[in-house]
Amino acid sequence: MCGIFAYLNFLTPCKRQKIIDILVKGLKRLEYRGYDSAGIAVDDGNVIKDGGNAIRLIKKTGKVKILQQEIEEVVANELDNDLEFTSHIGIAHTRWATHGEPNALNCHPQRSDTKNEFVVIHNGIITNYKDIKLFLEKKGFVFESETDTEVIVKMIKHLFDVHQGNNEPITFRELVENTIQQLEGAFALVFKSQHFPAECVAARRGSPLLIGIKSLTKLSTDSIPILYSTDQRGYGTQNISRQESMTEFEPVGPNKAAEFFFASDASAIIEHTNKVIFMEDNDVAAVRDGHLTIHRIERSLDEDSTTREVITLKMEIQQIMKGNFSSFMQKEIFEQPESVVNTMRGRINFQTNRVMLGGVKQHMSEIRRCRRLLFIACGTSYHSAVATRQLLEEMTELPVMVELASDFLDRTTPVFRDDVCFFISQSGETADTLLALRYCKTRGALCLGITNTVGSSIARETHCGVHINAGPEIGVASTKAYTSQFISLVMFGLMMSEDRISMQERRKDIIQGLKKLPEQIKEVLKMDDQIHAMAQELYQQKSLLVMGRGYNFATCLEGALKIKELTYMHSEGIMAGELKHGPLALVDKAMPVMMIITRDSVYTKCMNALQQVKARHGRPVIVCSKGDKEIQLQAYKFLEVPQTEDCLTGLLTVIPMQLLAFHIAVLRGYDVDCPRNLAKSVTVE
Repeated sequence: MCGIFAYLNFLTPCKRQKIIDILVKGLKRLEYRGYDSAGIAVDDGNVIKDGGNAIRLIKKTGKVKILQQEIEEVVANELDNDLEFTSHIGIAHTRWATHGEPNALNCHPQRSDTKNEFVVIHNGIITNYKDIKLFLEKKGFVFESETDTEVIVKMIKHLFDVHQGNNEPITFRELVENTIQQLEGAFALVFKSQHFPAECVAARRGSPLLIGIKSLTKLSTDSIPILYSTDQRGYGTQNISRQESMTEFEPVGPNKAAEFFFASDASAIIEHTNKVIFMEDNDVAAVRDGHLTIHRIERSLDEDSTTREVITLKMEIQQIMKGNFSSFMQKEIFEQPESVVNTMRGRINFQTNRVMLGGVKQHMSEIRRCRRLLFIACGTSYHSAVATRQLLEEMTELPVMVELASDFLDRTTPVFRDDVCFFISQSGETADTLLALRYCKTRGALCLGITNTVGSSIARETHCGVHINAGPEIGVASTKAYTSQFISLVMFGLMMSEDRISMQERRKDIIQGLKKLPEQIKEVLKMDDQIHAMAQELYQQKSLLVMGRGYNFATCLEGALKIKELTYMHSEGIMAGELKHGPLALVDKAMPVMMIITRDSVYTKCMNALQQVKARHGRPVIVCSKGDKEIQLQAYKFLEVPQTEDCLTGLLTVIPMQLLAFHIAVLRGYDVDCPRNLAKSVTVE
């Protein structure tokens, strides 16, 4: 969804041009999240009466490069590019429209008034914004945008005016705390104000936000204790001010120079620092005079931690660069031979045929005693669960439910203490999946996370889980995360069945199949030119049907989703067994049809479906097992994938679908990394 980036330099002299360059580059790192407009807020250099700096907003619809051109024009004509700031806070934002169409007024940062006394950037949705707007309009505020965000910044202005009128001193952080107590919904917020120069306050509830810290000297602590504005007894922060030295985060020694970065995603700050703090729900972080403190309005009874750890990221800047590829998606498709190895590394011993997932090891006895397994996810992550459901039923001999998170919540599905619930999300921040996790957790179920992001909300809030180790995925359409999620779930099934004598031969075959997988993926990727030629025949079509059954049905769903996401072409994944129950009516000589038919237990049934398609003059393109002459004679065109264990074929058959969607999108002239209307991390319901 929206991308937040802010940069605060304290006692670190910085020219305006450098500040702007850092902000714009931060936005470019967040482009993959999906957006339709962008903007920044910086000091313009004009001092106002209370010693602060007037704030300049620059906003534009379209891509960050269009904003960059607008900034260059404004700076050249109206601002001093060489003006140096010893301390300064700049904020920047990419907006994905939810309330109000993409235009300059609706773009962030949003302002409190025409003087820009307070400005804010926001990721999320405020559900009670209409009530707050009505209240503020009665107080005389005039709204200029259609956004829900504008009520936040006008509310903080209202509270500031009330305290000023009563001659009551109030800090920037207290203003923010009072404001967010009025808000319902999800948000990550970063505030800047003329009245509090070189101060920054950030808050989070439901949407991701992290803080990066950079200094020339050692930091004062590796964790920050939380300060509570009020606890259950009503005591305020003044009662714990004696702990101030241990609750403030700053460089050690006489050189207090520091830089702070606030971002929705680590990819925006990794080139500056690898020291980060992940904010949690209801945290309020404030930087004042170079000191970082983290507060909460009140102490909850079920709170797990009273500190926030400083984490050292292992991500490398090279991982979020395109290299020699034309797009991030293409790079990520071709990284899959390496990403699947990283998912298995240290977890599978191919000599002893042992599988060990360290993240769930301590809970295995409880999992084995459960009465059913629930896999809850959205989109591509949901398809990874569909792909492995049959194997998990075979390996665990337990009922396996696979649920779309949004529908699971809508039905208020019964969940019991002896259920085990898996929550699958690449980002670990998917709103519906996160809400489903909290729903299951309150009902006493054991909750496991399958994510690609260390420190994400799902990774923190689940009891245990598996990090898929696919590496950063920048393209909005998921590719390598899907195959790594698939393998992670296969490994869980293998671990569950390790003590079952009757399954040892089956386990051994699957493990040896996983060992061959990286080389087999490389073999499939060599078909890129062949798939590109096929795309040239299909890219002007308006629809594409993808059919299969058994282990390959998930490939049909995922392949159709990739076609829809990237090419904006209608595509449908169809269970081949349902062909005669309606979908066969769509088939004629003009309708493009793809079929996934490999040598497995449903091969004969898939052949029957193929004959039905051909009888209606369909011209099927078939993804088949290597050397299957019987199928190839029936196909209009075919793509061969290496033979592997039936439960692993989905890992190979999905790659041609990924490549086909990519090439069709390129031929149509579309942006494959940022498809229209879509976002990488869906942090609102």
